[in-house]
Amino acid sequence: MRMTEADFIFLRDAIAVAESARRNGNHPFGAVLVDAAGQVRLRAENTVLTAPDATGHAETNLVRLASAQLTPALLADCTLYASTEPCAMCAGAIHWAGIRRLVYALPAEALYEPIGPGSDELRLPCRELFAHSTRPMTVLGPALEEEALAVHIDFWR
Repeated sequence: MRMTEADFIFLRDAIAVAESARRNGNHPFGAVLVDAAGQVRLRAENTVLTAPDATGHAETNLVRLASAQLTPALLADCTLYASTEPCAMCAGAIHWAGIRRLVYALPAEALYEPIGPGSDELRLPCRELFAHSTRPMTVLGPALEEEALAVHIDFWR
């Protein structure tokens, strides 16, 4: 499956949400949920530092909102757009919410390169996690990598 022009538009929206997270004093990650008709349903940014909540990643924040506001049937037809490849926790949340399509910009490995090794990483590519699901899941990405990486430059130093 190939990415559409709309996928690129919504990915840029997720990157803009990541920029907002950074301006708000958080790690620069953003997520956007779009329904099958192409309507943005929700946006969420990372709130790990300002909440404070270690689980306040953009995708988990979005899944919490979506699960409270939308039906499982609607979620199954939505696409989650992420500025960066979801971590294992976020991929799990996406799975449990029943969202069946994910599009991401920056691969996790590309994020690790400029920020260096961390002491608290759980390196599990989201595709590997989703490969263990009994539900069909479409994962597209990476795309717009340079645009997505630009939000992180100088943040982690």
